Amino acid sequence: MAPYSSILPVDDAPLIELRDVSCGYGDRIILEHVNLRVDRGSLLALIGTSGGGKTTVLRLISGQIKPLSGQVFFDGQDLAQMDREQLYAVRRRMGMLFQFGALFTDLSVFENVAFPLREHTKLPEAMLRDLVLMKLNAVGLRGSRDLMPSEVSGGMARRVALARAIALDPDLVLYDEPFAGLDPISLGVAARLIRDLNDALGLTSIIVSHDLHETFQIADQVAMVANGRVVAQGTPQQLRDSEDPLVRQFVRAEADGPVRFHQPAKSVQADFGLPEQEGIAP
Repeated sequence: MAPYSSILPVDDAPLIELRDVSCGYGDRIILEHVNLRVDRGSLLALIGTSGGGKTTVLRLISGQIKPLSGQVFFDGQDLAQMDREQLYAVRRRMGMLFQFGALFTDLSVFENVAFPLREHTKLPEAMLRDLVLMKLNAVGLRGSRDLMPSEVSGGMARRVALARAIALDPDLVLYDEPFAGLDPISLGVAARLIRDLNDALGLTSIIVSHDLHETFQIADQVAMVANGRVVAQGTPQQLRDSEDPLVRQFVRAEADGPVRFHQPAKSVQADFGLPEQEGIAP
């Protein structure tokens, strides 16, 4: 499959920018001096080892946490300087697709998509109905509007969640592991849908994913987060061709490299009480 390419012009000013950002939880520092730029209309993939800080980047961008130092800008505005009302207004310009969809189990497919519209607008019911059906039609599920989440497949649930994420016509959509647990067909459908909606609706998208094959097919830019930093950023092909040992190990799924199979530990001899001269390999 040939990689997708964005057909929309990209404004010079980025929609998202992290400038020298450091943050963490309690005494644990997760990100240190991170710089990241996300251009308007583009689709950026965040990759990296588990626990490396990818989801933390999403939380910074959505204003769930504040940096210890540095600045996080959304459309030129510093999120850390906003009061609650301003932050909520900015969040209404963002959509979020959570891992595994996170649908409300006691609401129908229709009502799941209608939820943000009911919460944040005062649209008449007829207009709300038309908007919900339009969003469901965009993800191919208009005919499933009356089903409950327990009555749809995992792939369909992910598409319902995507329809909900774009219900308010956001400028930015954040995806946290959108392909996790999907079969190959559902995964391919979800990936194509994310790319097509990004271009058709003029969105900016950020995807956290471990599925490199599909992610590299749809992304304009890829940023690898590891050891608390953005260690590489470029086009998918640039990361494939990278000679950085950490990037190469991750992209090529090599078992050993900078990320070692054995975690730091005492020597085998010390742990098993053996004399050092027996020479058992650690």
